[in-house]
Amino acid sequence: MGKVLRGNHKRKFRGPGAVVEFCLLLAVVAYPTGKVVAASKPDFGPSVLLFNPSMPAAAIQEQIDKVYSVQQNSQFGSARNALLFLPGAYNVDVPVGYYTQVLGLGPSPDSVHITGNVHSDATLPRNNATCTFWKAAEGFSVTPTGGTMKWAVSQAVPFRRMHIRGDIVLHQEGGWASGGWMSDDLIDGNVASGPQQQWISRNTEWGGWKGANWNMVFVGVLNAPEGAWPTPPITKIAQTPIVREKPFLQVDAKGNYSVRVPSLRTNSSGVSWRAGSTPGKDIPIDRFYIARPDIDTAATINAQLAKGKSLLFAPGIYSLNDTIKVTRANTVVMGLGFATLLANHGVAAMSTADVDGVVIAGLLFDAGPANSPVLLEVGPEGSKARHAGNPISLHDVFFRVGGAAAGRASVNLRVNSSDTIVDHTWIWRADHGVNQSVGWKINTSANGLVVNGNNVTVYGLFVEHYQEFQVVWNGNGGRVYFYQSEIPYDPPDQASYTSAPGTNGWAAYKVADHVTSHEAWGLGVYSVFRNKGVVLTRAVEAPHNPNVKFHDLITVCIGPNGEIGNVINNTGGATTPNVRLTPKVTNFP
Repeated sequence: MGKVLRGNHKRKFRGPGAVVEFCLLLAVVAYPTGKVVAASKPDFGPSVLLFNPSMPAAAIQEQIDKVYSVQQNSQFGSARNALLFLPGAYNVDVPVGYYTQVLGLGPSPDSVHITGNVHSDATLPRNNATCTFWKAAEGFSVTPTGGTMKWAVSQAVPFRRMHIRGDIVLHQEGGWASGGWMSDDLIDGNVASGPQQQWISRNTEWGGWKGANWNMVFVGVLNAPEGAWPTPPITKIAQTPIVREKPFLQVDAKGNYSVRVPSLRTNSSGVSWRAGSTPGKDIPIDRFYIARPDIDTAATINAQLAKGKSLLFAPGIYSLNDTIKVTRANTVVMGLGFATLLANHGVAAMSTADVDGVVIAGLLFDAGPANSPVLLEVGPEGSKARHAGNPISLHDVFFRVGGAAAGRASVNLRVNSSDTIVDHTWIWRADHGVNQSVGWKINTSANGLVVNGNNVTVYGLFVEHYQEFQVVWNGNGGRVYFYQSEIPYDPPDQASYTSAPGTNGWAAYKVADHVTSHEAWGLGVYSVFRNKGVVLTRAVEAPHNPNVKFHDLITVCIGPNGEIGNVINNTGGATTPNVRLTPKVTNFP
């Protein structure tokens, strides 16, 4: 996202040497252990801090503050951190900075209870949170100081399995924010979205919700807000048709670590953990290989996968000279602290076989300087197997081309396997960054997402700034619940941004002409053209077929230049600059 209010903001950050020195300093600090700490605690590396309730609150607070001092404004920095809380009660304040994941390690969010401020703050002037990315809060309960938790966020900010014993606001003092995600959460009080431009909530419960701006989507939510599209711009789907909640790390009363892989849920509403723990299976931690960025390569990781291990990536940046190949059914691949897989020499960072039950969660895929044909490929080209009973699933899987360094990738995520579930993704060709990493001919990428498999379901699809179609859907039976896309800011002229004779630009969402069934709910497409004389003919292109259906679409021209001529095909009418006219379509066809 990159609102015109924001501009191109560059942040200073400490170099890698300083970060390593800092992390090692934290790693050697020792405190008394509590009841729930195993003698054989896994080695998660120096960037994972593990807290237990017997530690002095001041000592915990000191470590949290040191992490935040590095990550508060480090939008394109190299540090990655995970803050892990063993079951028990804590009285601390937790500011959550960039590339920081805060995790409770209990079977239920109520196993870890924090009394104090847990908050995400805006990082731009005038309380602007449109650049607040890559941070997470998962698996614990909060009694917020003053009764209200502040969570001012935009893209790539998972908020999962949380219990807020009070209210929550999704902005900072009325400043702009630009999209976010809630799932499997219980909010005892009310949610105030304020100027949030768009939002998706899935399988969440609350006392009430207030606010709607451009595109608010609620799937399987109990006590969803009143009203319906287009006034207010609210989309409600009573039940989530099929989903697997994200796997999570946990510790039992004896100090044994495991990963809970939740069971598949169908036609569900509300949280998964009402009866205590989320239903599913536990995989002991010794069946995981814990990868380290200072030790491992694609070769060492692939060797462990070949032995039948699942993967847990410790926080850090993994510079890959080959593809990580996930070939066995039911393999779980998880990242802690926004572990980042950097594709070098034009390789794909990761691929999977066309097998049942692979789960990929909590990873950031980053393009390297040589063009990669794809960053993550789910199933090989031509995959034909069905996986309806045990689908492949992706959770909080994020992609970046440019921003921290120049990067190139033809396609970011390509899904060839049928029945795949994508549960929250931000696929981003950077519109701003550091180190001369952004430009029409610098961070090049054609497509964010290409779907070739059938019956693929996506919740929370954020795809932005790609140079051709943001999304290309070739498979039948696809379903998308919430779509947010800014088209590229930087086409230098119309000739550089023309997909076919008589068609200006590339649609943000393209359903191929041969597709006979598809359905999507809650789509917002926005333009911020930096150069004059550039327009987009239509936001969405789809075949005219009664089984290709769209519900609740909006287009917005945020800046002073250009327009989007129609919402979908030749329907909806044109935007006007500076958010003066925002065309909406309720149903198509």
